[in-house]
Amino acid sequence: MMQKRIYWNDGWKFKETYENQMRETAYQDDAWEDVRLPHTCKETPFHYFDESSYQMVCCYRKHFFALEEWKDQTVIVTFEGIAHEAQVFLNGERIGEHHCGYTAFSIDISKKLRIGAENVLTVRVDSRENLNIPPFGYVIDYMTYGGIYREAYVDLKNETYLADIFLHSEIPKGQKPDAKLISEIEIKNSGKTDEKKEFLIRQSIRERGTENYRQIGESRVASDRKLSFPVPDIKLWDLENPLLYEVKTELLQNGNVLDENITLFGFRTAVFLQDGFYLNGKKVKLRGLNRHQSYPYVGYAMPESMQKRDADILKNELGVNAVRTSHYPQSRHFVERCDELGLLVFTEIPGWQHIGDEIWKKQAVENVKDMVEQYRNHPSVILWGVRINESGDDDAFYRETNRVAHELDPTRQTGGVRAHKKSSLLEDVYTYNDFSHNGTNHGCEKKSAVTSDNSKPYLISEYNGHMYPTKSYDWEEHRVWHAMRHVNVLDAVAGEADIAGSFGWCMFDYNTHKDFGSGDRICYHGVMDMFRNPKLAAAVYMCQQEKEPVLEISSSMDIGEHPG
Repeated sequence: MMQKRIYWNDGWKFKETYENQMRETAYQDDAWEDVRLPHTCKETPFHYFDESSYQMVCCYRKHFFALEEWKDQTVIVTFEGIAHEAQVFLNGERIGEHHCGYTAFSIDISKKLRIGAENVLTVRVDSRENLNIPPFGYVIDYMTYGGIYREAYVDLKNETYLADIFLHSEIPKGQKPDAKLISEIEIKNSGKTDEKKEFLIRQSIRERGTENYRQIGESRVASDRKLSFPVPDIKLWDLENPLLYEVKTELLQNGNVLDENITLFGFRTAVFLQDGFYLNGKKVKLRGLNRHQSYPYVGYAMPESMQKRDADILKNELGVNAVRTSHYPQSRHFVERCDELGLLVFTEIPGWQHIGDEIWKKQAVENVKDMVEQYRNHPSVILWGVRINESGDDDAFYRETNRVAHELDPTRQTGGVRAHKKSSLLEDVYTYNDFSHNGTNHGCEKKSAVTSDNSKPYLISEYNGHMYPTKSYDWEEHRVWHAMRHVNVLDAVAGEADIAGSFGWCMFDYNTHKDFGSGDRICYHGVMDMFRNPKLAAAVYMCQQEKEPVLEISSSMDIGEHPG
């Protein structure tokens, strides 16, 4: 039996409290609320609510029957996102935990199952601000919500299976249509014996949307292995034609296929140099926006369709070519859609200004590991953010985050967002939040005035935002000034050949803590409102693309706006 995936989004029981007896199999949960994943632990008002309303310890339970055919299988349950601390119990026994609200985690439950009987999986979810878990420890400028807010699923595998595959490529200079596909493959055996066995790894490839695979190579292995196979006549993944391939990796023994993995992959080169960013050898000025993953009322808990819709809005409506996933890794569905659209991604570890103690730092390093391992096969991802957003220098800490990122993915560069000049540069790219523009001065600072090493690449990671909050219903003059501030920065960055690009703050308005925002717990920093309706400033980005002309009327035609 090869891998089979069962989605576990339906059939959950939920309660806004937690007691230890709730983990027991015999506990009666009939009266609990029936919910479906993704789920938020607390629906919130549109505004004027306190973060304490969703900060709680709550409980999710799922009853399921373990079929007889599962007996000799490896059964792995995966949660793609639980905010923010999870403890998982099977039939009353604690089997795993996770201490990050923004990365996925998996647990092998094979040896704890009751085969041919009902089982109960219980998840204790703590959405409070734990001082030992990034981004917490001090104030943060966004709501963090709670619940099992991304999908869950179960994978059924053989005892020996493909645990992980990291794909990358070597493409000759000159953009020849030939490449080498390099695969770093991890094989696991969950059986009772450690006996070394020989396997055959076979790889095939096809363009996504076509019918037939072509085999590119095979190799005999006894354990984890790094393989390299030539792939002639490839087509490159780029912004206008983001062509994806399906790479099929098979694990065989004695002619039998034990496991099969199909990974979407794009062949491309992406590098930041001293004078800018290059995709497939061509210089590209990055023009992007920052995105939070929140929505009105339900916080983070939105399904695949809505995650993909945000990527569609960024690429097709706003016309940007890049997005920064501020300030944490975001939904797999969002990044997959960026792959499909040709939208470049700068993703980063959770955090906001604060660096905690050694326990906190250890978790942050673990977050780097999880982020890189979970997103490194995506061609859209071009930069790893390995610093805590707007934090001060901590060389020992950031040497370790850089080391881990480079060790797990030597093909991508690292960056780290800071809000102060001449910061210690341990990453590959100096990324800086430039809030120097006040509406009348030059739109950005010179690279040489900011970076501590002018020979390294430089990228503006935020601008505007809190400098000029704007509501959709503000007077025309205010909305025009808001739009012009974005115009001025984009114009200035376009004129600076050694600035790789910029990410405006931000895509849309979002709920925030009482310490920030406009008093009603909303940061009106977006070029769109929380419902993704465009403000006037959105037209600034729309008109930068060349596909069609953009004409936007600044007046909202309100009575009194233009008295006659």
